[in-house]
Amino acid sequence: MQIESPPTAGGRARILIVGTGGTIAGSSAATDTQHYQAGVLSVEDLTAAVPGLADRVELQVEQLFSLDSVDLTLDHRLSLARRLDEVLGGTDRPDGVVVTHGTDSMEETAYVLHLLLDTEVPVVLTGAMRPADDPGADGPANLADAVTVAAHPLARGLGTVVVFGGQIHGARDITKRHAGRLDAFESLHGPLGHVLDGQVVIGARPARNFGATSAFRVGDLPATMPAVEVLLTHPEMTPSIVLAVIDSGAAGIVHAGPGGGNVSATVAALLDAARQAGIAIVRTSRVGSGLTTRNGSVSDDEHDWVCGGDLPPHKARVLLALALTATAETAELQTLFDTH
Repeated sequence: MQIESPPTAGGRARILIVGTGGTIAGSSAATDTQHYQAGVLSVEDLTAAVPGLADRVELQVEQLFSLDSVDLTLDHRLSLARRLDEVLGGTDRPDGVVVTHGTDSMEETAYVLHLLLDTEVPVVLTGAMRPADDPGADGPANLADAVTVAAHPLARGLGTVVVFGGQIHGARDITKRHAGRLDAFESLHGPLGHVLDGQVVIGARPARNFGATSAFRVGDLPATMPAVEVLLTHPEMTPSIVLAVIDSGAAGIVHAGPGGGNVSATVAALLDAARQAGIAIVRTSRVGSGLTTRNGSVSDDEHDWVCGGDLPPHKARVLLALALTATAETAELQTLFDTH
């Protein structure tokens, strides 16, 4: 376990904060038709709400999007990845990057950046469960912690992380587990560390491929990404749903099944039809944690399917979309799922 204090005065870290919207930039006063409106405040507004932040680090700010994260598409995430790749590949790159983001899809964006950015510079995502003008707003504390981690030498080489509620989560393992609590996020194998009162503690490091060891580079991706759909199925599912996916031109389907990614006989026949039509099939679990094992309760070899391992369906969708830009062979796709 590594524990270290932040850099001392005299060499302030240069931190770029990129705003994308979300609840952290939300306002109740901005709407009278719902509880609050996400993405209203600018990144300058967010940094101004953290006392002394500009005294601790040298800040640069940039507003890339001002959206509720439920509206962020894969194209939005790739635009963010390209922008950060440009910044971090330049001669005047910052010492750390913080991205303010909505919590509903933060984990997908973090995983995209984790797989695509080849850099030792810390990239940290954070957000809030309560809007900025809520009496119990958690955004300022999360942003302060995120900047602390982004500026810290121990965060170098961790890839992309999410800092939330005092915990430092790896991008691959983090998942939003609660719809309303301030401690909404968990990691399947536990957080990488935590931050408290300016102290950063790192107790683990990512084990899967990312960054320099990742099979993916943002500059190598095509202009149009393969379409991948997620299906949460049941034995009475209307066959026309899968037929519609086949007819849509989708390149992949992530199946979210009960238990360890189980598939009913009725649904298996539908997925086999999709596979015969050339669509890659990835089998995952709808449970939320645990392992979907290859050739476990279902013979993936017999069906020519990919096993998603411990990735939840929405993250398996991210990885499958990226993987299909490199290969459509089941064995090669499985290797990418086993190593990333």
